[in-house]
Parts: sequence; C-alpha cells; structure tokens
Amino acid sequence: MNGLSTDLPAADRPDRALNLHARVLAIANQKGGVGKTTTAINLGTALAACGKRVLIVDMDPQGNASTGLGIDAGSRGRGTYETLIDGLPLANATIDASIPGLAVVASSVDLMGAEVELMSLARREYRLRDAISLVRDDYDYVLIDCPPALGFLTLNALVAADSVLVPLQAEFYALEGLSHLLRTVERVKRAFNPGLSIQGIVLTMFDRRNNLCDMVAADVRAHLGSKVFDTVIPRNVRVSEAPSHGKPVLLYDHRCAGAQAYIHLAGEMLRREQSGLPALS
Repeated sequence: MNGLSTDLPAADRPDRALNLHARVLAIANQKGGVGKTTTAINLGTALAACGKRVLIVDMDPQGNASTGLGIDAGSRGRGTYETLIDGLPLANATIDASIPGLAVVASSVDLMGAEVELMSLARREYRLRDAISLVRDDYDYVLIDCPPALGFLTLNALVAADSVLVPLQAEFYALEGLSHLLRTVERVKRAFNPGLSIQGIVLTMFDRRNNLCDMVAADVRAHLGSKVFDTVIPRNVRVSEAPSHGKPVLLYDHRCAGAQAYIHLAGEMLRREQSGLPALS
C-alpha cells in the first residue's frame, strides 16, 4: 500500500473468506480529545493494509474523520446525513479514500441538525443499523466514528454496532468517564441491541515519562483486565501533524512511533478475534 509496511506476519492476516459479513465497531467516548477520530482513521488504514475491506462511517458533524482522510468539504457530496434522514442507501453515499481497501461515508455540517430531525422519524434509533445491514457483505470491518456526545447520533452507532472500541486517554478522570460510558452501553444493550459488547479499551496519548499515565493504565487494567489492549498509543507529534495534511499517520510517516502503534493495534485486534477472546458484555 503505497510503500506502507504493516510489519504483520502472515499468521496475523486472517483470510478474508473467514468473514461472512462485516464486523461493525463503534469507536466511542463521550469525552472529546481522546484520540477517537485518530483511532478510527488509523486503525481503519492499518486494517486495510492487512488486506481487509474497511468502511469508515463519519458520524461526527465536525467531519474530522473525513478531513483526516483527505476528503475536503467541497467534494463530499451526499453522506451520513442523507443516509440517516433521507434513507439514502449507504452504497450511494460511499467515497473511495486514497487508500486501497478503504472507503468512507463522509460527514457534513448538515449532520448538526440530524439530532433534532431524527426525533420525528420512524425507527429513529435504527436508521444507521438498517443502512449498514445492506452493505455488510461488502466489507470486513465497518468503523463508526462517533461524536463526543451521547445523543441520537451516537445512539444510532451503538444500535448498529456489534461492539464498542473505546479510546481512553490516560488521565485522572479516565475511569470515571469510562464507567459512565459502560453504563450507557449496558442501557443500549438492554433496550435496543442485545448483542452489543465492548470490543476493548485502547489507551491513547500515552506518555511514559508521566507517572500518572502508568498509574491510570494500571488502574484500568485492574478493573477490566484482558479487555484493555496490550498496545498503547503514544503521544506523538507526527500523529498530531498528519490530519493537517489530509492523511492518516500511517501514510504521513509510517515509521513514527504513533503509526507503528496503530499497526500493532490492528494486529492485536485481529489476533484476539482469531483466538475467540470473549467480549465484555
């Protein structure tokens, strides 16, 4: 992929034929600035580099995932808003990214009004789920980048998802926010999506020079054990620079520590799924 090396051995690249249909992951955290969008676009890119067919659905009205994949506002056309509100088939809202195997359903400013408009629509909680159901055979993974709020947009993502991937910044209030999110996931599971589970927790913006990061990581692992990924995403200036160039960090500088961390995260996720590690329900 444009010279991008995944550094994953063949054993970590499961055959595509094993996937009967896409696994849908909602990448969610009600707190902003924790690396949620960065995780969505770079994990998606890493999975595509492993030979997976990946669709990223940008559910954030800010559209940062779309921008970070090099899709400028003027060329987005119809996207998540039209899919949710007008019932546009997801296949007609999909844009091929400049990365082999990776496509995106872009966000626009119109999505800001969707929270209110959804309230009057039939099956308002299931709009995204219904749309994704028609394209699940076309992809191996669908990654939904959620907004940093627990409104109808995030609810649609949680109802559509098989599991939730939680980027968690190693900071003082991390566990408090995580507990709130886990309660929300449990409520959605009971009311709308009985199969919903936690895919895992990934620690982001990790600074090994900061003792607090180590303390938070130890605390999270003590509470959630194996559901916390071994891979941690370091605080890295190249990761911060990449969106301004409209590229995932794996294309901007695939040798940097941040890019390598996302490559390892993709490998760890694939290995865990192969081994059948039980989900946190």
